[in-house]
Amino acid sequence: MAASLSRTKSTAPKPGELLFTGNDWDFDTIRRIHDACEGIAGPELGLSWYPNQIEIITAEQMLDAYASIGMPLFYKHWSFGKHFAQHESSYRRGLMGLAYEIVINSDPCISYVMEENTATMQTLVIAHAAFGHNHFFKNNYLFRQWTDAEGILDYLDFAKRYIARCEERYGHHAVEQLLDAAHALMSQGVHRYPRKKRPDLASEQRREREREEHGEQIFNDLWRTLPQKAGAAKADPALDRRRALLELPQENLLYFLEKVAPRLRPWQREILRIVRLVAQYFYPQRQTKVMNEGCATYCHYRIMNALSQKGQINEAAYLEFLTSHTNVIRQPNFDERGFGGHNPYALGFAMMQDIARIAEDPTDEDRAWFPDIAGRGDGMEILRDCWENYRDESFIAQFLSPKLMRDMRLFHVVDDPDEPEMRVEAIHDERGYRKMRRSFARQYDVAWLDPDIEVVDVDLEGDRKLILHHKALNRITLQKDDARRVLQHLANLWGYDVLLKEVDPATGSVLTEHTATARPVFF
Repeated sequence: MAASLSRTKSTAPKPGELLFTGNDWDFDTIRRIHDACEGIAGPELGLSWYPNQIEIITAEQMLDAYASIGMPLFYKHWSFGKHFAQHESSYRRGLMGLAYEIVINSDPCISYVMEENTATMQTLVIAHAAFGHNHFFKNNYLFRQWTDAEGILDYLDFAKRYIARCEERYGHHAVEQLLDAAHALMSQGVHRYPRKKRPDLASEQRREREREEHGEQIFNDLWRTLPQKAGAAKADPALDRRRALLELPQENLLYFLEKVAPRLRPWQREILRIVRLVAQYFYPQRQTKVMNEGCATYCHYRIMNALSQKGQINEAAYLEFLTSHTNVIRQPNFDERGFGGHNPYALGFAMMQDIARIAEDPTDEDRAWFPDIAGRGDGMEILRDCWENYRDESFIAQFLSPKLMRDMRLFHVVDDPDEPEMRVEAIHDERGYRKMRRSFARQYDVAWLDPDIEVVDVDLEGDRKLILHHKALNRITLQKDDARRVLQHLANLWGYDVLLKEVDPATGSVLTEHTATARPVFF
C-alpha cells in the first residue's frame, strides 16, 4: 500500500486542532501528519529535504526489506532468502522486533512505515525519517559526493533486469557463483577517496552497451600478448607505465577486476560493476551512523514537542512518544546482557542536544573548549552546519564535550596483550578529555576499522600472479580462515594465482603471506 502525498494544498490542521485521536489512522491522517511535521521542519528547524514518498508496508514486507538491505528494487541472490528466513524465525519467536521505518536515500526520498504502527508512531517515524534522515541525506557532503539520489532507483531497476537476463542466458548457477565472489569482496570494492566526478547512475544503462561493444582500452593494451614460454626472454615494460595503466596501487578490488581481469567476459564485468556501485552507494552510511541517527532523533524530538505545544497531539500521544523515544536512546551498561557497544541513537542525540546547549547556554568550560560556537545563540544553525560538513569520526573528534564525557562516564583503558594487566590511560582531566576524545573518535574511523588492502603489482609477462599488500596497522593481521576464503574468491575472479602479503607499515617487514590458486569456476 502507498500513501500518495498531494502537494496541491496543505491539509495540516490549525494550532490547537488535534491531528488524530486514539491509535487508528487512515491515509488522510498520514497526509495531515506529514503536513504538520513539514510546517515545523521548514520554518522552525530550517531543514531542507527531497520530496517525500511514504509507503505503508506489512511486517512481512519489512522483513523482506531487511533481507534486501532496505532497497525497494534489488536483484535476486540466495543470501537474501537466508537473511529473510533468519529474521522471520527470530521475529515469530519474539526474539527480535522490527524497525518502525526504513528510509531510502533517493529522490524522491522513500520512507517505509509499518501498517501496525499507531497514529502516534506514524507521526514519530515521519518526523524521524521523512524529515530528519531526508535532510541529512540531501545535505551531508559524503552523500552529495558519493551518491546519486536521483538515479539510484532507475539504476537498481536496470541491475535487477540485467542480472535476470544473465541468469536466463548463462545459467542461474554461473551468475550465483559470480555474485558470491563479488559479495565477498564488497567491503574492499569501494573508492575511499574522491574521484573526478560523482557516479552518474542515470547513464550506466546507456554505457553498459557501449562497454560491451567496444571493450576497455586498458584491457586490450595490457593483455594482448600471452605469457612468455619457459626460458624465453621476458620483455621489461617500464614499471611506471605499467602501474599507470593498471592505476596501481589500487584499493578498490572490484574496480580493478572489472577493468583488467584477463579472463572475465563482458557480462561478468558488468555484474562486478553493479555490485561495486551498490557498495559505493552504501559507503557514506557506514561513516555517518551516529550523525545520521542523531540528526533524525533530534529532529523528531523537536517536531513532536512542537506538535504537543501547538495542541496538535494530546497528552496520551505525547506520553506514548516519550516512552518510545526513551527506549530508542537508552544506552545499556557494559555489564548488561544486551550491551553491544555505544548506541548510535543515544550518542548522536546526546551530542546534538549538547551542541545546542553550548550554543544557547554555555558554561565557562564550554567557552574554553568551543570558542567558535559557545554563546552563538542559534543551536539549529550550528547543527545544520555539522550535519552538512562532518562524518562520525570528525564530528566526535570536534564536538564531544568534557561535560558529555562525564555524563557518559567515559574513560580510556589500554588492553595490551604483552602486559599482564589492563591500564587506565585517560581520566577526567584536561589531558584525559583530549585523549579520550581522540581515542573514541578513532572507533568510528573506517580507515582504522577496515583492512587497508591494495593491489600493488601484477606479473604481466610471467605467470600473471596478482600481488596485494595488507598494511597491518599495529601489526594486527587478518583472520586466517576468512583471509583464505576471500582470497580464493579473488583468485577465481582474477583467473590466476594471488599472493597477499601482510606488511608492518612502520618497518615494511612482511608479517605473513597468504596464497590462492585460481579454480576454473567462471571460465
